[in-house]
Amino acid sequence: MATIPNKVKDRLVSNIRKFQNVLSLAKSRDVNESDTVTIITDILCDIFGFDKYSEITSEYAIRSTYVDIAIKIGGTLQMLIEVKAIGLDLKESHTKQAIDYAANEGIDWVVLTNGIYWQIYKISFGKPISQELVLQIDFPALNPKNKNDLENLFLITKEGLKKSALGEYQIQRQVLSRFFIGAVLMSESVLHVIRRELRHMSPNVKIDIEQIKVVLAQEVIKREVLEGKKADEAKRKVSRVTNRILRKTAKETVEETSTICNLGNLGTVASKNGNPQK
Repeated sequence: MATIPNKVKDRLVSNIRKFQNVLSLAKSRDVNESDTVTIITDILCDIFGFDKYSEITSEYAIRSTYVDIAIKIGGTLQMLIEVKAIGLDLKESHTKQAIDYAANEGIDWVVLTNGIYWQIYKISFGKPISQELVLQIDFPALNPKNKNDLENLFLITKEGLKKSALGEYQIQRQVLSRFFIGAVLMSESVLHVIRRELRHMSPNVKIDIEQIKVVLAQEVIKREVLEGKKADEAKRKVSRVTNRILRKTAKETVEETSTICNLGNLGTVASKNGNPQK
């Protein structure tokens, strides 16, 4: 997790309680969506650090419809925010609406919020387009003294977005997911390491890779970790990384061999010239 600059930390701490009170009052009054948008805009400005006039855009047009708020940094669209009335529960249909907006605009990040709850999604532009719920924030439950709460808020601050903190957090979540770890455990490189260690412990016992794979799949790792859409996606990612490492290793080996051969050739030439290499 990225370190929070002191200036940003002070801003977060000093404004959390303020807006918790604002949201509590707004919920008791059951304010409408328009008034909720006004509160969200103030939160984006006072807590998350965006400039109200140059970086927060209301009613951003996307294919003849409008998303409630768009965030721009340096003139570049960074995030879309779909706002619902504070008394309205966030539903799957609202999520789909927000995701569709982001997908149509080619934006990686979208936020769905009613002020109380904040859901931050990462859009993946594959076939089909998919989304991942990366972060959820329960604003009334935030504690200004809680380090984890402050770090989560920092991810969607102006400073956090400029440092790609949200993207790094999402990658960290993926790598530490049960699906990714399951895929790593079942990868050929790890299976060979397990086999080597087992053979060290029992040198007279014959152990092959397929036996280890069967035990892991049937007795060690839960079935849902190795099967399904998320598991398949994790396997593909691990495979890509493994192949990239193998290509890099092969390239470095070729370059090292070429260097050794060149040095050998230089030695041969030097010897012929009466200058043997020491």
